[in-house]
Amino acid sequence: MSDSPATNVVIAVDGPAASGKSSVSRRVANRLGYAFVSTGLMYRAFTWVVCEAGIDPESDPEGVVAVLEKTDIQPDRRGNEIFLRVNGEDPGDALTSDRINSRVSIVAKIPDVRQALVKQQRASAHASDIVMEGRDIGSVVFPDTPYKFYLDASEEVRAQRRAAQGLGDEIAERDRMDANRKVSPLKVAEGATVIDTSDLSLDEVVETLLSHLAKQGLIPNA
Repeated sequence: MSDSPATNVVIAVDGPAASGKSSVSRRVANRLGYAFVSTGLMYRAFTWVVCEAGIDPESDPEGVVAVLEKTDIQPDRRGNEIFLRVNGEDPGDALTSDRINSRVSIVAKIPDVRQALVKQQRASAHASDIVMEGRDIGSVVFPDTPYKFYLDASEEVRAQRRAAQGLGDEIAERDRMDANRKVSPLKVAEGATVIDTSDLSLDEVVETLLSHLAKQGLIPNA
C-alpha cells in the first residue's frame, strides 16, 4: 500500500480515552458521507493478536515485533467504516475486553507497531474522504490536513464514561502512557481546534465540529 500523502479529504480528530472522539467522529462521517476510521480499534486488533500469541508486551517488546512481522493486516470496509482484519479474522467484541484495555497502550508505544499501522492509516485516505480518530492523527499521520480537532474532557468525566460503557481501564495511567511515549505522543496538533466535551452532549459536540468545518467549506449532506 502507498504511504504517499492523502489524495482525499481527511478530518483528524484526536484526544485521550473517553473524550468522545469515536462517537463524534462516526456521526460526523455519516453526516458528511465520509468513511469513518478508528485507529484505536486498529491498535486493539493487533494487541489482540499479541495476546492470543501469549506475548507479554511489557516484558517482551521484541516478541511483539516478531508477531507483527508474521501478521497479515488488511483493511476491511463495512458500510461507512474501515476496520482491520488481522490474519483474516475480526476479533469483534474481544477488542474492548479488560485484557486488551490493559495492554493496548503498551503495544501502541512500540515504534515498529506504530510505523506499520500508520502506513495502513495513511492508505485509508486513498480510497475515499475520511474522518479518522486517534491520538496522533493531526500531529503525525496527517499533519498537513487543514481539518484538525482535539477533543478533551476532565479525567473524572472520562472515567465515568468508561464505567458507563462497562470498561474498567485506568484513565489516568493510560493518559500518562500515551502522553509520555517517545514515538507519536498524545498532544494537541498544531492548528487543531480544541473542544472540551465535559459539559456537552454528543449532539452538541457534533454540531460544533460541523460548524467549524462549514466555515472551512465542508458542508454536511442534507
